[in-house]
Amino acid sequence: VQLQASGGGLVQAGGFLRLSCVASGRSRISYGLGWLRQAPGKEREFVAAIEWNGGRTNYADSVKGRFTISKDSVKNTVYLQMDSLVPEDTAVYYCAADSMVPAVIMYHYWGQGTQVTVSS
Repeated sequence: VQLQASGGGLVQAGGFLRLSCVASGRSRISYGLGWLRQAPGKEREFVAAIEWNGGRTNYADSVKGRFTISKDSVKNTVYLQMDSLVPEDTAVYYCAADSMVPAVIMYHYWGQGTQVTVSS
């Protein structure tokens, strides 16, 4: 599975961004695709995930009510709509497969990451 993430950028606090992740390759995703992030000096952490062949979603408590994960099965693309951004959301965001549990170790395929910077 190859994953290509995009959509990061610089935004003011209270603003929004939408990240995209396109999945491709001969191997198929069986379980889910997630977004994880890593802030400077911190460990990588789970943000959100979506079931690949269904619609179940999973969110970290820190982003519930602000972030929304969705997918377009025709385009093999997963989106992360990020609203009401705060400086603490600043991180490199990675899309990863093939799980939807909130554990970094369960994700075996990784995209290249996209930088999100939220200014105060």
